[in-house]
Amino acid sequence: MKPKTIPDGYHSITPYLKLPNCAQLLEFLIKAFGAIEKFRLLKPDGSLLHAEVLIGDSMVMVHEAPPPWKAKPSTMYLRVDDPDATFKQALAAGATTVFEPANTYYGARVACITDVADNDWWISAPIENLTLDQVQQRATELLNSRQAPSSSTQQLISRKN
Repeated sequence: MKPKTIPDGYHSITPYLKLPNCAQLLEFLIKAFGAIEKFRLLKPDGSLLHAEVLIGDSMVMVHEAPPPWKAKPSTMYLRVDDPDATFKQALAAGATTVFEPANTYYGARVACITDVADNDWWISAPIENLTLDQVQQRATELLNSRQAPSSSTQQLISRKN
């Protein structure tokens, strides 16, 4: 019998974080986001080779990169019930703040942190049910209201009520 293309518990796309010292990131994911370790593979010296964890309903793979592999930071978008609490939990686990929780023009409460492996995590929960047209209108209004061009993410996030 042919194996399934997408195993049970996985999606078509699975984040695969391959970096040096992946054990540190694994511990961070468990502490910051309540990741549930599904399994781990060890190298002959007992150090971590590969692990897979469940965050919410999504599997994330973490793998030790051999030298001279360089870490390739990623950005993840994590949907949670309480972004403020998850943000605080991530900081306690060793994350640094990119921006604190704020309501967005697209109807979500969002925060952003950088984890111990230099990946950014956008932590989000919906606060409004908006149509795509409403989101586009708000985005246009926000971008048109800017006085000068800026790369500030915070300006894209905040919206006046």
